[in-house]
Amino acid sequence: MASNLKERLLPPKPATAANRPLFQGLDLSGLKKRGHGVRSWIRIDSSGDSQVVELDKLAVMRRCDLPARDLRLLDPLFVYPSTILGREKAIVVNLEHIRCIITADEVLLLNSLDSYVIQYVVELQRRLGFERRSFPPSANNFEDGFGGSSPTDGLPFEFRALEVALELACTFLDSQAADLEIEAYPLLDELTSKLSTLNLERVRRLKSRLVALTRRVQKVRDEIEQLMDDDGDMAEMYLTEKKLRMDSTYGDQSMIVYGSIGAGVSVSAPVSPVSSPPESRRLEKSLSIGRSRHESMRSTESGEDIEELEMLLETYFVVIGSTLNKLTSLKEYIDDTEDFINIQLDNVRNQLIQFELLLTTATFVVAIFGVVAGIFGMNFSISLFDEPGAFKWVLLITGACGLLIFCGFVWFFRHRRLMPL
Repeated sequence: MASNLKERLLPPKPATAANRPLFQGLDLSGLKKRGHGVRSWIRIDSSGDSQVVELDKLAVMRRCDLPARDLRLLDPLFVYPSTILGREKAIVVNLEHIRCIITADEVLLLNSLDSYVIQYVVELQRRLGFERRSFPPSANNFEDGFGGSSPTDGLPFEFRALEVALELACTFLDSQAADLEIEAYPLLDELTSKLSTLNLERVRRLKSRLVALTRRVQKVRDEIEQLMDDDGDMAEMYLTEKKLRMDSTYGDQSMIVYGSIGAGVSVSAPVSPVSSPPESRRLEKSLSIGRSRHESMRSTESGEDIEELEMLLETYFVVIGSTLNKLTSLKEYIDDTEDFINIQLDNVRNQLIQFELLLTTATFVVAIFGVVAGIFGMNFSISLFDEPGAFKWVLLITGACGLLIFCGFVWFFRHRRLMPL
C-alpha cells in the first residue's frame, strides 16, 4: 500500500533514450510520399504530338529504365549543374531550364511555366511537323524500300530532341552574356572617369553575375567536350539504332530457337533423356553465336556511326565556346579596369604621402620659432633686450634660417626621388 501511494504522489519519470520511440515527431510517411510524388510531364512523341501526363518517380524509372540517381538531376528542388547522360534506353538532359528524358520514341519534359520549356515544345513540334510534311509516308516507304534516303537518315529522333535542347541552352546563355556586355562596358567606363562607392558596388554585383554565368557556360562546354572525347558515351546515345538492332537480334534468336526445335525433334514426340542434352547444348551454342554476332556488329558500327552526333556536338561546342570567349573578354576588361583603378588609387596615395611629408617638414620649421621664443622667454637679462630693433632682427634671422632648412629638406627629397621633380 505504501508503494502504491508513493507511485501516485511522485511525478512520472521522463522518457530516457532507451525507451523513447525512434524518430519521435518526424512524419516519415510524408517524406516518403514527397520522395515518390507525382509530377507533371509533357510527353512529345516522334510524330510531334504532345500531351501532359502525370507520372511518379517509380513509373518514370520503369518506363525509361533509369536509376533513381539520374532522376534526381531533373528534380527542380535540387540544384545540379548542366549534365547530359547517355543510358541504355534514354538520354537524361539537364541544360539550364530544359530538364527532360529522351528515348527512341518520346521525350518526357518536366512541365513548367518557364518560357523556355514552352519554346522547347513548340520548336521540337515545328521541326518534327516540318519533316513530316516535307516527307509524306508514301514517299518515305518508297524511298526506304528502294534504298533511298529517308528523313531519319539525317538525324534520328533522339538527336533532334537533343539538338533543340542544346540550341535553347546555348541561345539562353548567349543572350545573358550579351545583356551582361551591354550593361558592363558603359558601367566600367563610368567607373574609370568617376570613382565612387555607388559605381564600385555596381561593378561588384556585375562581377558576381559574371562569375556565376561563366561557371554555368564552362560547365555546359565541359559536358559537351566530355561527350566528344568519349566514343563509348556517344555510341550509347544512339537509341533508335540500338532499339532496331535489339529487335532484329531478338527476331534472329527466335528464328534460331524455332529452327533448332523443328530440326531436332517433333513437338508431339516424347523427349528422350539421352538425346536432350545435345539439343540443349546446340541451342545454347546458337544463342551464344547470335549474341557474339550482335556484340561484334555493335563494336564495329559504333565507331562509324558516331560521326553525325560528333558533328552535332561540335557545332554547339563552337557556339558555347564563342559565348565563353565573350565572358572571358569581359572578365579581362574588368580586370584591366580594376588595375587602372588601383593605379589611380596608388597615385592618390603617393600624393597624400608627399603632402604629409611637406607638412611634417613645415611643422619642423615652425617648431624652430618655438625654440627661439622659449630661449628668449627665460628669466635672465641681456643687452639685446634693450635694443629697440632686436625683436625684428631675431624674427628675420629665424625666418630666414627656417626657410633655408625647409628648402634644404625639399632639395634632399627631390634628390632622393621621394617627390616628383
